[in-house]
Amino acid sequence: MANPIVAVVGRPNVGKSTLFNRIAGERISIVEDTPGVTRDRIYAHAEWLGKNFSLIDTGGIEMSDQPLLTQIRQQAEVAIDEADVIILVTDIENGVTDADEQVARILYRSDKPVILAVNKVDNPERRSDVYDFYSLGLGEPYPVSGVHGVGVGDLLDAVINHFPETADNDDDKTIHFSFIGRPNVGKSSLVNALLGEHRVIVSDVAGTTRDAINTSFTADDGRQFTMVDTAGIRKKGKIYENTERYSLMRSMRAIDDSDVVLVVLNAEEGLRELDKHIAGYAHEAGKAVIIVVNKWDTIPNKDHRTMTDFTNLIRHEFQYLSYAPIIFVSAKTKQRLNQLPKMVEEAYDHARFRVQSSVLNDVLMDALAANPTPTQNGRRLRVYYATQVAVQPPTFVIFVNDPDLMHFSYERYLENQIRQSFDFSGTPIHLIKRKRQ
Repeated sequence: MANPIVAVVGRPNVGKSTLFNRIAGERISIVEDTPGVTRDRIYAHAEWLGKNFSLIDTGGIEMSDQPLLTQIRQQAEVAIDEADVIILVTDIENGVTDADEQVARILYRSDKPVILAVNKVDNPERRSDVYDFYSLGLGEPYPVSGVHGVGVGDLLDAVINHFPETADNDDDKTIHFSFIGRPNVGKSSLVNALLGEHRVIVSDVAGTTRDAINTSFTADDGRQFTMVDTAGIRKKGKIYENTERYSLMRSMRAIDDSDVVLVVLNAEEGLRELDKHIAGYAHEAGKAVIIVVNKWDTIPNKDHRTMTDFTNLIRHEFQYLSYAPIIFVSAKTKQRLNQLPKMVEEAYDHARFRVQSSVLNDVLMDALAANPTPTQNGRRLRVYYATQVAVQPPTFVIFVNDPDLMHFSYERYLENQIRQSFDFSGTPIHLIKRKRQ
């Protein structure tokens, strides 16, 4: 089930980006020492009180040569179409403006839950001015300070109370997977080649696909799949049109709703920095990943080293995806495409695999014996036991005497030992350090 989407809307200079960063920056899981994992400012995964959600910054309502109402409507429509909950950000310094009233009218008719945030309430004496915002007709206004974090907790409490109920999909045996990548890497062509029919519009013009398109099919072994073709993800500097922002939203939701994500690269063009940026979305979301190198038929003069050299380049540039299998295909000639469903199925099964605690701790004790825990300032890290607490991705809690004593290099060593003992190829695994009570 895809995470709920929370869209942040508002005119410029209300502190919208500050509030966005406050929510995302403090409650987002990010590995800072992992190269190549970057985050686009307009999209983030966030969490509050155990509820995971996707946070979207739809951009400020810019005053340009276009009529004000047109600008307001374009920004609001993006939020209305995709969001489950909308945060309308205003500010106490300017009070209720005409632009705020225009947005409120549109959002009021949307039938989407709208939470009204009044930002820049840094001075407690100004809290009484917040009552003026009841005139927008959106219910209780929440005074917040994006800079200092005051009131953000109450705001998020209201947001998660409006999340839709999620259904239990454990009985659904269908494997959902999606293609992501830069524009014009051949994602739609791969969909058509796998299906053996033209279900998706294919064009050499970059950006032809605007929406995420779901297609279900059954593999030869009877396994059910739902395949999603998504719009190409562009550099954030090029995401300037509302349609592009809409496409990015759809792509991110497709990732959230996927069990396995196929990162498509263009063999003809080679690797680009944006490829690493895009793959980072799937990695950060904890999804099983397969790297698909398309257009392999266009590489001239291939020999026995060509594929090896390209694989080594991918491993060097995508170090954080060392667990992801790589396949070289051609949508045009259908080379190796018959292997993709089986690879998706294996990655899916590995992401859902559970390890018995007794077997896991046997592996852990062997790892500690082979490489004893390090010391720091005269204190030695003590590892007591571990247990698996979740799947998709497989998540393990390791109980220790002091989590601060576990250096990231030793944590990586333990992860490698777990991977050597159990087949988690295709899926990330998460280790959580926790102090034993």
